[in-house]
Amino acid sequence: MQKNRTKLIFRVILLSSTFISMFFVPWILVWAWILPLPNTVQEQLVEALDHDLDGIIVYVDQAGKPAEFYAAGWHDRKKEIPAYPQAIFKIASITKLYVAVATAKLVKAERLSLDKTLAEYFPELKDRIENADKITLKMMLQHRSGIPNFVDHPDFWIKPPKNKQETLDYALDLPADFEPDKGYGYSNTNYMLISDLIDKVVGYPHQQYIRQEILQPLGLKNTFGSLDELSEQQIEQLMSGYYVGVDKDFKTENTGLMLATAEDVGIFLRALNDGSVFNEGEQEIYSSVYVYKHTGLLVGYQSFAEYHKDIDTVVVQFNNTTDFNGYEWNLAEIIYARILKILRNNSNE
Repeated sequence: MQKNRTKLIFRVILLSSTFISMFFVPWILVWAWILPLPNTVQEQLVEALDHDLDGIIVYVDQAGKPAEFYAAGWHDRKKEIPAYPQAIFKIASITKLYVAVATAKLVKAERLSLDKTLAEYFPELKDRIENADKITLKMMLQHRSGIPNFVDHPDFWIKPPKNKQETLDYALDLPADFEPDKGYGYSNTNYMLISDLIDKVVGYPHQQYIRQEILQPLGLKNTFGSLDELSEQQIEQLMSGYYVGVDKDFKTENTGLMLATAEDVGIFLRALNDGSVFNEGEQEIYSSVYVYKHTGLLVGYQSFAEYHKDIDTVVVQFNNTTDFNGYEWNLAEIIYARILKILRNNSNE
């Protein structure tokens, strides 16, 4: 009798727990995933708006076919300007791909060394970054340095940094996340320091070096090193960025990261993957230190850029809505996966 009662109580608890779990499931994500797959990319973008995304841009470059451009939603919600594919966008951490390519070029030119340490390049930081005398440039490129990520500092979001030095300060004088080359930890601090190192080595801003060595040879005229490079007209072409629950447009927030059109990112990504962005000997160096795809996230901006070998296609997706709980990011991932499935289905027809 007691045994049966215990089983009954356990079943009630289990059912209650299941009900509570289902109640808190982000149904917007489940619904976005299980909906019937549209036949076209444009239909998928329009459907995405039903999930409360403000605006979305997609660029598709499939080998042997003309590039395809898609957009839906708002470019500027307040001014009621519809989204359009040629808009400029904050590409956030996709910037790291350009910085890594620039580094590979400088290593091949023997102006940088993958084996040289952080302490050698920045002696002033030797006592402010743990293991600086053991952390190599290669480890920083691979996110294997153990240097804390400045965005993880508890004060970063409470007291946002006003300049690069304040940003770096959020990563200084802290214990290492792990011993150099003994783990992996994605850290924006790594690439901020690498960008500063390029400045130091070439004697001028790394954005200029990237423009001269990467953008100009590829004919990319709609890629910019930072918000400071945009004219007033180009700022109008910059897609607005929104954060759920905040009545503000984040497009004028200067993060110091790159901006570009989806087409420019797509052309760069194609060149990165087919090797045409490199001179002789540079691609081997790059392949030893970094990846060939990336995503990006800033307040108001989400970006995805990847080459898919099975269909020989580059797909770039920009979304201008973010939130605190990460639903918008997960939603954007689902939309990207569904777009990719549509492209694969169409390529098999």
